[in-house]
Amino acid sequence: MIVQEAGAETLPASALWQAHEADLAALGERSRLRALAPRKGIDFASNDYLAMSSSPRLAQAVRDAIARGVPLGSGGSRLLRGNDPEHEALEAEAAAFFGSEAALFFSAGYAANAALLSTLPQRGDLIVHDELVHASMHEGLRLTRATAVSAPHNDPQGFDEAAREWRAAGHTGRIWLAFETLYSMDGDIAPIDDFAAVAQRHDAIMFIDEAHATGVFGRDGRGVAGHLEGRPDTIVLRTCGKALGCEGALVLGPRVVRDFLVNRGRAFIFSTAPSPLVCAAVREAIRMLPGEPERRARLAALVRHAEARLAPLGVEASGSQILPLILHDDARTMAVAERLRLAGFDVRGIRPPTVPQGTSRLRISLTLNATTDDVDALAATLEEALT
Repeated sequence: MIVQEAGAETLPASALWQAHEADLAALGERSRLRALAPRKGIDFASNDYLAMSSSPRLAQAVRDAIARGVPLGSGGSRLLRGNDPEHEALEAEAAAFFGSEAALFFSAGYAANAALLSTLPQRGDLIVHDELVHASMHEGLRLTRATAVSAPHNDPQGFDEAAREWRAAGHTGRIWLAFETLYSMDGDIAPIDDFAAVAQRHDAIMFIDEAHATGVFGRDGRGVAGHLEGRPDTIVLRTCGKALGCEGALVLGPRVVRDFLVNRGRAFIFSTAPSPLVCAAVREAIRMLPGEPERRARLAALVRHAEARLAPLGVEASGSQILPLILHDDARTMAVAERLRLAGFDVRGIRPPTVPQGTSRLRISLTLNATTDDVDALAATLEEALT
């Protein structure tokens, strides 16, 4: 990373770009260089878990919205002229479906997480977060005025101890707990009820990120934390660009949370509102969750098949549709991913800093865009690539 010392002369533009090129070259030497890759091969990489992004129902919902005059663009932020009836209709339907008092729609989960953690906790408060939370939460933690500490992954006792130590030091502010229910790189599921018990003991507020669980788990796809919705100590983030097949994110919680974000959440206030057409699509996607339960059943069967087929290759069952194969070494991870790509499988290699040092992996994501035959073919090719 390039660091310029205080008081040093500003680099001329040509020297600056040379420094950036050197930084990129160093990433390449360590097998850490990122690049955009085309969407090719059988899908074992996306978050389109229920294959809803290509659903005819969603396409028809957009066509119907266009026919009734819904615009593509919002024309401004929600607080200016960008507040379309489709935004409010989506928020009302989402709150009713998930059992929350209110909802607020953001253009992306990253913006929503950053807004939540940078806006709601105040100076003098404590945020205890799981050490493996998403980068979007870390962005909010970077901007927050509260004190933030990490706790061991999926360890309610660690959260409890951090809260107790903070109180024992004489602090009197609010405690906030931030964690995910399904972690996108490990695929493991949080002990949600144990975290809820910690929150009750400390009169804490929970930030729960259900990005990878919404649509896949819970009654009618309401997620791992669906049974906690509506509690005054619970704020839930549900992205719409994964199992729901659209884009954007919903923040669900008490009505005061919505109102506070509208008035104080800079990521919401100063962003152009999401497309009203997307809102129409998300509304239809939410209706599809209880209406097409066979999607979740098919995905669950595919996961069971993949767990059995990939176990001899070192892929451990995670309890979800995300199956990591940890290969540790960056270069080997990317070499195996390239072998799979050339054979027609889209499996992405994941390296630090996205995952902890020494845990580079293949992230095998199971979606309804693949079949059991595809899983069998992937397993056979992966076995060859690992030898």
